[in-house]
Amino acid sequence: MGSGIFELAIVIVIAAGLGITAKLLKQPIILAYIITGIVIGYFGFFHLDNKEVFQVFSDLGIMFLLFLVGLEINFTSLKLVGKTSLIVGLSQIAFTFIIGFIISLIFNFSYLHSAYIAIALTFSSTIIIVKLLSEKRAMNSLYGKISIGFLLVQDFVAILILIFLASIKNGQDIVFQSIFLTLLKGIVLFILMLWLGRKIFPLIFDKIARSQELLFLTSLAWCFLLAAIVSHPKIGFSIEIGGFLAGLALANSSEHFQISSRIKSLRDFFILIFFVILGSSIIFSNFSGITIAVIVFSLFVLIGNPLIVLIIMGLMGYRKRTSFFAGVTVAQISEFSLILAAFGLKLGHINEQIVSLITAVGVITITLSTYMVVYDNQIFKYLSGYLSIFERRYPKKDHQLKIGFHKPIILIGSHRVGRNIAYHIPKEKLLIIDSDPDIICELKKAKYSYLFGDISDSEIFEQANIQNAQLVISTSPNFEDNLMLLNEINKLRRKNTPAGKDVKLKIILRAQDEEEAKILYEQGVDYALLPHFTSGQYLGRIINLDPELDHLERLKKRDLKLLKKIDHKV
Repeated sequence: MGSGIFELAIVIVIAAGLGITAKLLKQPIILAYIITGIVIGYFGFFHLDNKEVFQVFSDLGIMFLLFLVGLEINFTSLKLVGKTSLIVGLSQIAFTFIIGFIISLIFNFSYLHSAYIAIALTFSSTIIIVKLLSEKRAMNSLYGKISIGFLLVQDFVAILILIFLASIKNGQDIVFQSIFLTLLKGIVLFILMLWLGRKIFPLIFDKIARSQELLFLTSLAWCFLLAAIVSHPKIGFSIEIGGFLAGLALANSSEHFQISSRIKSLRDFFILIFFVILGSSIIFSNFSGITIAVIVFSLFVLIGNPLIVLIIMGLMGYRKRTSFFAGVTVAQISEFSLILAAFGLKLGHINEQIVSLITAVGVITITLSTYMVVYDNQIFKYLSGYLSIFERRYPKKDHQLKIGFHKPIILIGSHRVGRNIAYHIPKEKLLIIDSDPDIICELKKAKYSYLFGDISDSEIFEQANIQNAQLVISTSPNFEDNLMLLNEINKLRRKNTPAGKDVKLKIILRAQDEEEAKILYEQGVDYALLPHFTSGQYLGRIINLDPELDHLERLKKRDLKLLKKIDHKV
């Protein structure tokens, strides 16, 4: 045990040091974790892949990560993007397999080896993408929901393939019966989780919501319980799938935000080990004679896979921006690809050279695709003109009311802060811009004027007619998007209207902390919204104007009314 603690300490210390370096150099922190594994493997501190405790930690990290994914998915989301995710996921798997198989044959690999390589190239990493989308706060965007949806489709297909290989390994004769039973069990579990999430868990968690410790412990107990149940040999799923289903069951509870905030720290700690193990695996691989193949397959995954998704989503009517951002998320191979290679090696279907090839492609594509996802906005701006060929002449206008608005107040983001702002502004004066399909459905029911999209999209910017507004409020926590918006509005301020008058436009932007607020003020924002500052000022003013505190009862009734509206998703 002492040795295990010492090894864990080495991992954490090196990862922390490299993480700080990555932060200072403005690099994705995932890369710091992978490099930690490479450093440990290169200097031979110990073999992480031989340590059972580290593998358990890695599995827990993936379980918690998919638990959080499940928490972000509700019934409305499934209806909105489920069909698209299924079509894109299955189509991408088919086309990537065919092209990957042909490329493998060109490199003179055997049919069986080519099949393994092609299958490995079809799966993208749900773990990587969810982590990056979470850091970018893009999980609830349209492309985020679609991406997570088709990544989960890929994962389910990967599980079926692994079950197929496991049945060969165990000498089972009725392989297709095993696959059918797995599909049936998966569908039953999925429906059961939706039912529990809508009928049972909201009642239970509403009772314990006042105790944050009990809420955290109960949700954790549910996650582990379901993971243990579904990983039982008679059911046959992994604990990672159990984590996803457990989160799905809690997605409709009003406390899922609190649960998510508590679990994130556990996820971040345990997922570190997964990336370290991935990084260390590259050191023990032999790349002699396959260097060119590794480069070609890596380029195919990095460029070919996004192009396939771009084409599919373009044909389905999605705009090039949504298609591009979703396409970038498939520019790497999955951990399932590595597991597939390990299975194939044990069965004698492939040799160590093929395993090394798949491993190398995995590390290269995960590393480079991380940059692609982090800087997708900048890449899109550069390529936007060329991407129009992947867009229909009349692309899909999901949830759009009309083109062109003339509202005096424009609110960007209608989540918790934005929603409360919207409730206090007359609907006829307000235009709301949001990229979350669930929120758009709520706005439509409540008869608000809205635009479905991202304010960093030039088309959305034009449709909003911001130059004619009096006030723009952004409650988005994305600092880069807010700076971009401020820069564009500053340009409008420097221009003249056709009447020759200066554009009179005020802007309020949300800041996450005092440092961001200072930068926004330096750049000319009229007011930087710091929620904890604003709430304190508001309450202080109420107390000062009403020393008898009679107004508190009226505030309480108003807030309870708003909370009731939020719970029922008016």
